[in-house]
Amino acid sequence: MSNRPNQLSRTVAQLQGIPLIGQWATSFALGRVVPFVGTAGLRYEVISTERVVVRIRNQRKVQNHIKGVHAAAMALLAETATGFCVGMNLPDDKLPLIKTMKIDYVRRSQGDMVAEARLRPEQIQQILSQDKGEVTVPVTITDESGEQPIQAEMIWAWVPKKRG
Repeated sequence: MSNRPNQLSRTVAQLQGIPLIGQWATSFALGRVVPFVGTAGLRYEVISTERVVVRIRNQRKVQNHIKGVHAAAMALLAETATGFCVGMNLPDDKLPLIKTMKIDYVRRSQGDMVAEARLRPEQIQQILSQDKGEVTVPVTITDESGEQPIQAEMIWAWVPKKRG
């Protein structure tokens, strides 16, 4: 088992090191790797092995019929934050897979939204040490009012990459 940074964490570190445009460059580059993330205009505010914060602006391309962030875009926000939290820790020879996505829409959202995913040290150790497994990644999604319009539970699994 190695605590050596994986390809994703090395790339993020390089992008975030670009003066003045590091955050923009990171969001742009990661949006190219996962095209749907780029299409929705997600912006990465914090990316570390313990915590990932992602924002979505309430703009026309992600709105629903009542001019709020669409339910599917809210799910994308939660999935992206939790997935990158796992991805920042996953050894390069493993493949992350979303296993369960449970979302309760509890109130109408207001304005932009932010998802914050966190992993505890023991969860990170589990990701680093197990050949395959799964982890529930805690995520909090808030809107401009500071309230939580949705509550989400994301379970991520990982398996060895197939060779060849």
